[in-house]
Amino acid sequence: MNSLNEVWSTRFNHYINEVQKYMRFVFTGHLAIVLVFIVGAVGYQYSEWLKVAPDTFPAEWIVSIIVGVILALSRPVTLFREPDQVYLLSLESKMTLYFKKALNYTFWSQVGLAVVIYIVAIPLLKAVTELSTNQIWLGVLFIAVLKFLNVQIEFNYRYGNRGENIVIDRITRALLSIITIQTALIMNYTMAIIFVVLLIVYNMALKKKVLRQPVPYEHFVKLEQNRMMGFYRFANYFTDVPHLKGSIKQRSWLNFVYNIVPYGKKSTQNYLVYRTFIRTDDHFYLWVRLTLISGIIAFVVNIPVVTWIVAGALAFATTLQLKYALLSSKDFRMDRLYPVKESQRKEAVQKVLRLFMVVQAIIVLLCSVGQPLFFVPAIIVIVLNEITFRVSKDPSKHDYSY
Repeated sequence: MNSLNEVWSTRFNHYINEVQKYMRFVFTGHLAIVLVFIVGAVGYQYSEWLKVAPDTFPAEWIVSIIVGVILALSRPVTLFREPDQVYLLSLESKMTLYFKKALNYTFWSQVGLAVVIYIVAIPLLKAVTELSTNQIWLGVLFIAVLKFLNVQIEFNYRYGNRGENIVIDRITRALLSIITIQTALIMNYTMAIIFVVLLIVYNMALKKKVLRQPVPYEHFVKLEQNRMMGFYRFANYFTDVPHLKGSIKQRSWLNFVYNIVPYGKKSTQNYLVYRTFIRTDDHFYLWVRLTLISGIIAFVVNIPVVTWIVAGALAFATTLQLKYALLSSKDFRMDRLYPVKESQRKEAVQKVLRLFMVVQAIIVLLCSVGQPLFFVPAIIVIVLNEITFRVSKDPSKHDYSY
């Protein structure tokens, strides 16, 4: 490679291919149908609420807080790799060009989310404020400028301080971004510009510190590894990611669950599967996330049919993915050294999923109490859990890791 331009281009192309490789498993036809129902239902509820929204609703503050927090989360995308801590040391004085391309991509890849959320809030601003169309769209300009400054500041702060106390920096930038957007929405543009200038001065002060510091390769490598690991964990909910390293937590506050497993040889797999499910982050958080989504949709969307479809789709996804995860483990387990029937593993997984899907059904039931036939989503969750577990393929029959 003759230049850092080629280094960035090669890594960027590899990164895009890596993302596309896994995202095609994420946005499948089934998920697309669920998303269409969710977006349509939420959009309908939103439009109906706008018809009765009070004029005193603090739309400016709500929009400013949500967008401001998103603007402050501006983690730089450097695409650094572990060997760079050695092989790029000789190019440290020329890394400015590489970082410029990295920050440009960081800005364009992150500004869209803040802009989309602001655009979604435009009907609300028109309904409860006296802002003109031009004044509302001027807010997009402020958001773009604030995002650019937040990206630059977070990079310079991490560069100069090796990421120490980054939470304090983010809180500071979030507050300034929130106040800037809020003052712009109440048409106090003088104050909004003053706050933007404060961010510019803050960035300039950090730049001076950066000039006296060597490139913190170790910090940026670790940051990039954590970012990619987060993406792989997300993709692992939809397909198998071979090089994903899962994490384990004790979660002692759930130890009482183990008490329902009777002591005895026949309960060996029950106890093991319960502990595996509760302590493995990938398994446990998958169930938590899908359960929360089902509960939120049931609580927010007051359209029974949509609630039933979403609850059923997420119950199917939860059962299918957890069954595969718990039955197709390639890790060595101590139960393989003891005379325990292989069928006990499948029975144990079914019991665990049955229990936690009943909990999911109860949560969905409580969240949908205000709807007609509020008990239907809970029944759908339980029934689909049983059907999915019995009809879907058994991955353990194709596990040759023994």
